[in-house]
Amino acid sequence: MDLGLQGRTALVVASTGGLGRATAEALGREGANVVVTGRRADAAAAVASGLPSAIGVALDIRDARSRQNAVRAAEDRFGPIDVLVVNGPGPKPQTAAALSADEAGAAFDDLVRPGVDLISQVLPGMRERRWGRVLAIGSSGIVAPLAGLVTSNLGRAALAGYLKTLAGEVAADGVTVNLLLPGRIATPRVEGLDQAGADRQGLDVDEVRRRSTALIPAGRYGRPEEFGAMAAVLCSSIASYVTGAAIRCDGGLVQAL
Repeated sequence: MDLGLQGRTALVVASTGGLGRATAEALGREGANVVVTGRRADAAAAVASGLPSAIGVALDIRDARSRQNAVRAAEDRFGPIDVLVVNGPGPKPQTAAALSADEAGAAFDDLVRPGVDLISQVLPGMRERRWGRVLAIGSSGIVAPLAGLVTSNLGRAALAGYLKTLAGEVAADGVTVNLLLPGRIATPRVEGLDQAGADRQGLDVDEVRRRSTALIPAGRYGRPEEFGAMAAVLCSSIASYVTGAAIRCDGGLVQAL
C-alpha cells in the first residue's frame, strides 16, 4: 500500500533511539525525507546515514533556540515540513505524594512547551499548503495513569488536551493531529522502568518483566518497528480522516476502549 509519503519532509524529535528512531526509520522506508534529531549531532547523523534520504540535526528540546535552529535546518535542506513527530525523553519515576510544585512546572517545561513551540513554527505552512501531519508520541498514562510516573502522567495529559483542541481547529485545513500511545515496547526506556520497578520492589528484573508480560493480552512486549509502522500510517495520506485521536499500540494492555 502506498502511504503517500514519497518526497514529504518529516521532522522527528528525539529520534536517535527508541520509539523516535523506529518512527524515523519507518517514515524513511516510505520515501519521506527525514530529519533525525537528538542532543548529539553525531548520533543523529549516524541514524540518518542509514536512511534513503535524511539528515541528522542537533536538537535540545528544552532550548528554544535549538528548536528554531532544527526547524530552519530541516527547511534549508528539504523545504517546508509536512510531518512533525513530537517526542521527548520520559521523566524519571516519581510519586504524586512526593511531587513538588517545581517538579510539576518542570513536567510542563519538558513535555508541553517544546511540542507547542515546534508546532507553532510549522503549523502555519501546513495550513497554507492544506496538508500536514502532527503526531505526538505519548503514553498510555493519559488513558490510565501509571503508578510511580506522576510527572509523565501530568505533562503528557496536558499535551494531549492541547493536541485534541488543536485538532478541531485545523482539521478543515487538511492538517491532522493525533497521538500514538505505546504500551510496553522493548526500548531502553522500558528496560530502565523495569529495572526501577525491580529495585523498588526488591525483585529480580526478569520477574518484573514476567509479571508485566502476564498483563499483556498479546503475551509479549511490543517491537519498536511495530510502533514505527503504526506511526507512519498515522502520518500518511491514507489517514487523512483520522484526527484528534489517541491510538494505542499496546498489545491490548490498557483495559479500556
